[in-house]
Amino acid sequence: MRAPGGAGPTSPIGEIVSAVRGGAKTAEQTAREALERIGRREPRIGAFLTWDEGRVIAEAREVDRRVASGEDLPLAGVMVGVKDNMTAEGYPASCGSRILEGFSPGYDATAVARLKEAGAIVAGKTNLDEFAMGSSTENSAFQKTRNPWDPERVPGGSSGGSAAAVAAREVPAALGSDTGGSVRQPAALCGVVGLKPTWGRVSRFGLVAFASSLDQIGPLAASVEDAARLYAVVAGPDARDSTAARVGPGDPLGAVSRGAKGLRVGVLREAAAEGADPQVLENFSRAVSALSAAGAAVEEVSVPRAPYAIPVYYVVANAEASSNLARYDGIRYGPREEADDLESFYAAHRTRGFGPEVKRRILLGTFALSAGYADAFYKRASRVRALLRRDFAEAFSRVDAIACPTVPAPAFRLGEKVDDPLAMYLSDVYTTPASLAGIPAISVPSGFSREGLPLALQLMAAPWREETLFALSAAYERETRFTDAAPPIAG
Repeated sequence: MRAPGGAGPTSPIGEIVSAVRGGAKTAEQTAREALERIGRREPRIGAFLTWDEGRVIAEAREVDRRVASGEDLPLAGVMVGVKDNMTAEGYPASCGSRILEGFSPGYDATAVARLKEAGAIVAGKTNLDEFAMGSSTENSAFQKTRNPWDPERVPGGSSGGSAAAVAAREVPAALGSDTGGSVRQPAALCGVVGLKPTWGRVSRFGLVAFASSLDQIGPLAASVEDAARLYAVVAGPDARDSTAARVGPGDPLGAVSRGAKGLRVGVLREAAAEGADPQVLENFSRAVSALSAAGAAVEEVSVPRAPYAIPVYYVVANAEASSNLARYDGIRYGPREEADDLESFYAAHRTRGFGPEVKRRILLGTFALSAGYADAFYKRASRVRALLRRDFAEAFSRVDAIACPTVPAPAFRLGEKVDDPLAMYLSDVYTTPASLAGIPAISVPSGFSREGLPLALQLMAAPWREETLFALSAAYERETRFTDAAPPIAG
């Protein structure tokens, strides 16, 4: 399975940082090159909602000044896309919604601030499903994003803009947010690496809330090493987020070169029962063989309540969304509506401002929390969630990581599932268990379907064991080299 040649997969971020810090290239040059790529490829992809050439060049020149002054910047000159549900000074934060149209918060999210401190440059804000609610980036109020491997197919969601921007090589990396799979699923469909850290590992300050007990910021990149570089910068405690864990990121880059020898990988027994496309299961079988060839010990493991993750997730997440989105009342954010009384004002504003999928989830969540139904739905779902966590804890007493596919099928066509929300929700069947359990998980490219569309392997680890994921996924990456592939548009 190893590709010809002895060198490991490329690290676009590593190459940029070496060039800028070594004086072979300036940050301004790398920024202008990225802006040229964005301007040329965006008409076909639609990954970015907004970018500001003047601001990008100003940030790049400041990075050059800092490098010249002797600062050691681990991300010097790296252009990074930021999902538009995170705040970045000078940019709007629309969450892909009309209800926040024109809202510009004027400050940086902690993750964004840490990227800038490390020498990265915000390339712009990337498209997403409205308020991160969706699996295809078709629910944005402003535009649809297309998959760089086939523009007639979806890039996944909700971080589809971030994934497409990296896959099209417009930028070497991007930030997404993962609530039920919204970093890993689009990473899989676009053929890039996507990491969901342990819940609480990365500060959520400046991330607009969807479901607070599930939301987590994570990196998307062209290689495992580059994902580790971003993670090393954004992870860690934050006084502005009381839910951020008081632990540092460890040594993710050291883990990348550690290898898989001595690590035990459990093949998820329940994975085959989730109705996946046969070629996904065939690809997963080959991926397991590659893990073994890379030095990992492989055995079967069970997480009995994993099949209940989708219904549990859509009760818990929608209930939390119903509460979090109550703040959008037309008084504090977004354009106002004319009305004769307060109730009519709220109704008019929310009717115009929210799209169909957000309205659907608010209604479902409000119902699940209502008197007479909270015990039957929300509280029961919370109990099953606790049992799922227990199942994972038992499994991780036997193995270091659990493997399964990231997605049940390759990227589907634009419009194919828009009118079938249940089919859309099942796109997250393999990703929601890790989200509910709060454990880290990574998606890494594992090959292609018969149509030439990316497929992916997902690895999950116990809480705070991101280093295990980086070690295993990097070893797998070296064994297979699928992360070296890029769509024709990136050529």
